[in-house]
Amino acid sequence: MKTKLVIFGVTGDLSTRKLLPALEQIFSTGDFDDVSVIGVSRHKISVKKILRSSLHSTKLAKRMSGFSMNVSEPKEYLRLKEFIDLKSKEQLLIYLSVPPMAAAQIVEFLGDSGINSPNVKLLFEKPFGVDLHSAKDVIKRTAEHFSEDQLYRIDHYLAKEMAQNIVAFRGRNALFSNIWNNNFIESIEIIAAEKIGIEGRAQFYEQTGALRDVVQGHLMQLLALTLMDIPTDFDWNRLPELRQRALDQVRLADPLLAKRAQYEGYQKEVANPGSLTETFVKLELASDQPRWLDVPITLLAGKSLHKKTTEIRIHLKKLSEAQSNCVIFRIQPDEGIDIELFTRKPGYQREFETQHLELKYSKGVKIPDAYEQVLVDAIFSRKSLFTCSGEVLRSWEILQPILDSWSMDKAELTTYKRGTDFSVI
Repeated sequence: MKTKLVIFGVTGDLSTRKLLPALEQIFSTGDFDDVSVIGVSRHKISVKKILRSSLHSTKLAKRMSGFSMNVSEPKEYLRLKEFIDLKSKEQLLIYLSVPPMAAAQIVEFLGDSGINSPNVKLLFEKPFGVDLHSAKDVIKRTAEHFSEDQLYRIDHYLAKEMAQNIVAFRGRNALFSNIWNNNFIESIEIIAAEKIGIEGRAQFYEQTGALRDVVQGHLMQLLALTLMDIPTDFDWNRLPELRQRALDQVRLADPLLAKRAQYEGYQKEVANPGSLTETFVKLELASDQPRWLDVPITLLAGKSLHKKTTEIRIHLKKLSEAQSNCVIFRIQPDEGIDIELFTRKPGYQREFETQHLELKYSKGVKIPDAYEQVLVDAIFSRKSLFTCSGEVLRSWEILQPILDSWSMDKAELTTYKRGTDFSVI
């Protein structure tokens, strides 16, 4: 099917760093000759200039055109509709690479101008609201113009190769599917640590913080993939439903089991002395699903830490302290699975040493970038890597008690030095 992709915010950071390179790679396969791109910006734009500054080749330039408009003016959307000129046998993808509040207004203007026929799909970037109340409002306003089938809410962690591999690893390997419960698993940790700080995003981060920026979306989705049931007749199309079922059984977070911290120098960096915005968060959760009762779950996210890693650590129950017990899913960087093993150390003495059984992709293997994957899946109407409205609302419900507590300054905010090991905060 011929596809037209409209990108709002085409000159922005996300578009130039992620979307345009992803499109260039997709087009280089030669399998998407029926896809064209329209870049929307407030100012008159030069496609050639955008692509030259982003080091893209001519493949994308030949498929791309620019359209300038005032996105805050409803009448401008009639001009856009005429420019797109969507036919009945074509589909239109609209990528909203803009702030959440701007996205909500654009959605209403698109609907009011008639750019919401059944062959139109909307792609949203997180965050989806800033709390439970705002998420409900955005979902309600969007539903007035678009059906749930037309909405593709992007959490790019779900599209990472190893995140998708969690399903295969758990469901297709008897060694692990048979022990994936509280009889054998002692605890679960899900970690998203970064070495960098806020990197000049002061205004964004002051309004967001680590809980909203990373935990509510990325880590809650990884948690759902870890906890969800995988039926023997597994169908990828049911993945959002299975993830939501898992989240529905996670208890509301206890603010007393949550910790927030801030790296030294952050307040000066954002020019806001006394800021209570957390750059580090650690919280404990639990599930009422029978197979996960009494298994503590730790979610941890932070900036300016000692290393960059996103990983899921599954700690198996030990019969003795001398045993190894950890399975690690490395989501990024160096995607892979690491199983900690004790082996006999070669030599004359009867000694043991720790070895690692690893699944690693060879250097020659091309792993699709997460943004390549979400764009291709949206083109083919595959929704397994996109969050449904129920998942979004349940994630906010689980975390809302912490947000409420922190809004009243009830939780202590500690500080840590840049480069601190996250395990000691």
